[in-house]
Amino acid sequence: MNTTPTASDRPALPTLTRRNFLRISGATAGALALGFPTLLKARGANSKLNVGFIGLGGQGRSRLDEILGCGVNVVALCDVDEHQLAEAKKALEKTAFTPTTYVDYRDLLETQKDLDAVVIATPDHWHALIAIAALKANKHVFCEKPLTHTLEEARELRTLVSVKNQLVTQMGNQGSASPNMRRGIELVQAGALGRVNEVHCWVKNGAGCHAGLAQPTVGDPVPAGLHWDAWLGPAPFRVYKQDYYHTWNWRGWYDFGSGVMGDFGCHALNLPFRALKLDYPKRIEAQGVLTGLPTYSAQNRIRFQFAQRGELAPVEVHWYDEGVMPGSDILPATLVAGLGEAPTNGVLLVGENGFTFGNAWTGSDYIQLKDEKKISGILNHEATKQIAESLPRSPGHMKEWVDACTGGPATFSDFERGGHLTEIALSGVVALKLQQPMDWNGEKQRAENAPEAIKFIQSHYRTGWKI
Repeated sequence: MNTTPTASDRPALPTLTRRNFLRISGATAGALALGFPTLLKARGANSKLNVGFIGLGGQGRSRLDEILGCGVNVVALCDVDEHQLAEAKKALEKTAFTPTTYVDYRDLLETQKDLDAVVIATPDHWHALIAIAALKANKHVFCEKPLTHTLEEARELRTLVSVKNQLVTQMGNQGSASPNMRRGIELVQAGALGRVNEVHCWVKNGAGCHAGLAQPTVGDPVPAGLHWDAWLGPAPFRVYKQDYYHTWNWRGWYDFGSGVMGDFGCHALNLPFRALKLDYPKRIEAQGVLTGLPTYSAQNRIRFQFAQRGELAPVEVHWYDEGVMPGSDILPATLVAGLGEAPTNGVLLVGENGFTFGNAWTGSDYIQLKDEKKISGILNHEATKQIAESLPRSPGHMKEWVDACTGGPATFSDFERGGHLTEIALSGVVALKLQQPMDWNGEKQRAENAPEAIKFIQSHYRTGWKI
């Protein structure tokens, strides 16, 4: 059956309590507590994965379009905005799929009996709660970055997947699948750059993170089909205001998004995180233009200091966003000459024997070693051709997840690695909100010199929305 509940025939989304959630997971609780292996479906070699989508704005519909080439069945669509549902259904008109549609993700998890896996592409403040619910309902999960909205949630998800090791997860930092990214990791870890102790990551212009907006106190009429209270979910209640939050500008507000650092950190920090085996920064210093409002600061700079890791040297990772870029004293002249201009986003790893550079998604598109006169493409660099490939190449970030769900190789950005990377990015978000140096204890998620940072580390849910 293909049905779409409407605002007129469906009651308001009830608050999410543990009692409500047990309706979803109660039948499977015993097996879940043991790690869920007995509930995984047996698959024939030719069976297809049945996938549901939760969150169908621009990012969700991009993932929907991407998965159509991955040999799956799209069996369910879910969004609290019925306009987004209609757009997603329209995108499937020329396919064989007639998915059931929902406005409540809990109904999807409870009633869609043929569901194997979900793709989550909601605003950030919903990521963790839906991912946790899906995992507890024994579904494979693909979730867009950042994996969570708070550090506390990231640790909770990492802990959960360590128990649910039969379920396949993937965070949506798509550059992880790039052959350039993987080649860059191989070259850095093989010592092509020598010791690396300096990294620069920047995104000059953010993704709709408008600093300086005051929170409206007088709202606009909620559009027909938008379930506003459900869109807010665990976030504090506020009036609906056109163009302020939904469908795009939520990224710039503390309550819903993670600013440019959270939005792009899981992309741009990905290469150094992997290539340099980063654990947790020991100190974080941040500065930006604060507004005194619940929106992210502008002209941000963050310095992460990582201690020595085994034989790997200490390293500083510098972050710039919202109008700030590294200066000419940092950007190699040969890089600017080779590209024709100073890049407005990028990842630069500087070693004693040369550097690599890539855009914020791939992380490593070019390389130049000492005594070389110009940059070269990282995939056809003559001096490093003898370094063997040590990482598998990906069929595509989404296809990689689908293949893993059906018995193929493991994903590259599972929730353990993706969660750790998210923790690094979100520790930078905490520093931006605090605007003072933090002596950071990543294992304990604690600023040793700034106990007041705890309010930015923990989750604060509206009453009734925490599972």
